Amino acid sequence: MADTKKRRPPARTLESRENQMIDYAIDLAEKQLLEGTASSQVITHYLKLGTTRERLEKEKLQKENELLKAKTEALQSAKRIEELYQEAMDAMKSYRGQEDYDEED
Repeated sequence: MADTKKRRPPARTLESRENQMIDYAIDLAEKQLLEGTASSQVITHYLKLGTTRERLEKEKLQKENELLKAKTEALQSAKRIEELYQEAMDAMKSYRGQEDYDEED
């Protein structure tokens, strides 16, 4: 039996290569499941993916990632506001210094 799928060339980056290998493993697991030759570990793995608990854990991780992104954005925003306040204070000091100079004349 010849495999009718074309093989892709190896990916150029490590991350792309890992993703490619994962794709191959999933394809093989699917083939084994369809042919009834999948090991108990493969079957159990995919059964677990379909559980409510697994879906809830995945959703929780997604929400935690969103929260981390929001916190990061808030920190960056606070830092930018602090910089703007400092610039305003420096400008006021500069202006006040100019006024002090005028009063001495």
